[in-house]
Amino acid sequence: MTPLIDGLQYANWSERIFRQMRAGGVDAVHVTITYHETFRETVLQIERWNRWFERFPDLVFQGRTAADVQRARDTGRTAIFFGAQNPSCIEDDIGLVEVLHTLGLRFMQLSYNNQSLLASGCYEDDDTGLTRMGRAVVAEMNRVGMVVDMSHSGERSTLEAIEHSTRPIAITHANPASWHPALRNKSDRVLRALAESGGMLGFSVYPHHLRGGSACTLDDFCAMIARTAEMMGIDRIGIGTDLCQDQPDSVVEWMRVGRWTKSIDYGEGSADAPGFPPMPGWFGGNGDFGAIAAGLAAAGMDGAEVAAVMGGNWLRMFADGFGPAAATGRVGGVNDDHA
Repeated sequence: MTPLIDGLQYANWSERIFRQMRAGGVDAVHVTITYHETFRETVLQIERWNRWFERFPDLVFQGRTAADVQRARDTGRTAIFFGAQNPSCIEDDIGLVEVLHTLGLRFMQLSYNNQSLLASGCYEDDDTGLTRMGRAVVAEMNRVGMVVDMSHSGERSTLEAIEHSTRPIAITHANPASWHPALRNKSDRVLRALAESGGMLGFSVYPHHLRGGSACTLDDFCAMIARTAEMMGIDRIGIGTDLCQDQPDSVVEWMRVGRWTKSIDYGEGSADAPGFPPMPGWFGGNGDFGAIAAGLAAAGMDGAEVAAVMGGNWLRMFADGFGPAAATGRVGGVNDDHA
């Protein structure tokens, strides 16, 4: 059987959610462990996860390689793969890319809405593309086996990341802007370039990314996925829910504001509702992936296509993206035992 993999979640983690993942048959999740945190603060988040792995070893464990997805299936657990939604965790030190990879970080966004040291975010008026450091960090991520994620980056920066990276990149949680023109959603030009380079798109169920917001229907969402499959190819798409289950509204301020401003930046959504929007009725948590799979079938996908979208394609990217460069032969070799 093909695994069930979610390309991005940022939940308020607890035993209850871990048990929901098991009840929902979720084999692996890319988990955001850091937004604007420094390196030391990111290490504290990893320590926090280590305690959860110790407390709930029958439910979750840390994933490091694609083989851990099968290990999760064999043992009835969920493999947790660490990711960062901003490069703040490497501060201004490219050497921390390898250090964090050794600690288990497998995805890193080059920017989160704003300009970073590496790339422009999607909320900046002027997208200047990858910086000099950005190009160097992409090369280092390629070398050690950390996937470049451009979910919150601007158009030019994303296209340059696709062009510069010697390994396929990911947009782990976004939807086509042609379906819903949110700033965070991606143009057809970006999606075609992503597909042509072998990259992956994870479809988001976060209401600000959906046509109709919280009222978006499952039929509309799955029809959009089917249309995108025709444009990108069935092998280039997956699910990246952006599920923020049980998070308090106060967390939104940290996500959008961090430390860069003293005022409130509402970012996605209305100034009248700065908290989390209600989830669509057909997806409220880790027990609802079956509804998406059924919706894809109703939209005309066959069993193999549904399986690819629900996890098979992410598994391939894990296998291609998490090992050191020498394992792929695509970029210069390195002696690295931390794949």
